[in-house]
Formats: sequence, structure tokens, C-alpha cells
Amino acid sequence: MIWLSETTGFPDPIFANKDGLLAVGGDLSAQRLCNAYENGIFPWYNSEDPILWWSPDPRMVLFPSELHVSKSMKKLLKDQAFELTYNKAFEQVIHQCSSVTRFGQDGTWLGKEMIQAYLELHQLKIAHSVEVWQEDRLVGGFYGVRVGNIFCGESMFSLVSNASKYGFISFVKNSPDIKLIDCQVYSNHLASLGAREIPREEFLKILKTN
Repeated sequence: MIWLSETTGFPDPIFANKDGLLAVGGDLSAQRLCNAYENGIFPWYNSEDPILWWSPDPRMVLFPSELHVSKSMKKLLKDQAFELTYNKAFEQVIHQCSSVTRFGQDGTWLGKEMIQAYLELHQLKIAHSVEVWQEDRLVGGFYGVRVGNIFCGESMFSLVSNASKYGFISFVKNSPDIKLIDCQVYSNHLASLGAREIPREEFLKILKTN
């Protein structure tokens, strides 16, 4: 277990344990968070616990060319079933995401400290959101951090069936400059959209040459 010092540096991800846990402690300053994402590391922890930093192996990613769109989703896209916006309601999106369970975890993982940290990154135009609307109601969306041409997805929510999926597919299709979506860890939902696991080493090479 590696405890972080007051500096914003991180140990090499190869020192992460088998679950991907790399380090403990530190803070959620914009500088430290940017340093983390640039090195393939992200925070995830219970609000009552110390900050935990992760770099899992393998890494779940989506190459845009491998995006899978089902027939039912193609119909929704053709019918323009939802309205899509970008960075118009970041705070609403992250608060909705705070109620989503992650990694099979019980309770809230997106506490006040995390929310405030990503709001700051959004103000710095580093964190971004995608919003999905239906009749002027926010029904889905997701947010993440952009590192060059890589989008590091953090969390998504959906209040209406297929809303977040609609937003995700639309974002990938409408972002030709994005060469990789970092999905962090495996989920059936993301796998159904074409995401797959690759070795952490391969992911880090893509990140470094980005």
C-alpha cells in the first residue's frame, strides 16, 4: 500500500495490486487529478474512507471504430428520440450520477468532496458532460475528463430507458477527434456497446502517445 505525500506525483501503475489499487491519500486538487488522469489513474472511494487511487489491469476501453449500435438504438437515433446537449448542465449530471452504484458498491461514492473537485475541473474545461433531454427534462447523461484525444468516462445515469446509451452513442459518433474512450473497468452495459478489455500497458502506451 503506497501512501501519497503532499506532492502531486504518483507511483508507477505497475505497483498497483491485483485489484488495481495503486495508492491512498493525497487530495483532489485540480493539479493532482490532472496528473492522475494523464498517467492512467483515477480516484474512487467511499466518502467516509481515505482517497483511493486506481489503475486496473486489464483496462476497459472503447475504440470508436468498434462502437456497436443495435437495431433498436439505430431506430431511436434516426427518430431523434432525445435531445442532446454538451456541457450545459454539468452540475445536474454529476448530482444524478452520485446516486449510481459503482463497482457493486453499496452507498454513495460521489460525495461532496468528489463533486466539488469535478466541478472545478469543469470550470477549467477539463471535465465535460453530455446531457440527454426529453421534453425539457434531463433524463440521462454522463461526465468525464478529457486528456488530449482520449475521453476518460467517469459515471453515467439514466432515468428513462436507453437515455444514457443514446447519449453515449451520439457522443462517440459526433466526436471524430476522440480516438479512445476510457471506460476503466468491465461492465456488461459497456461491453454491449463494443467496449473491451486491453492490457494496462497497452492503454498507458496509447495515453502517453496521445
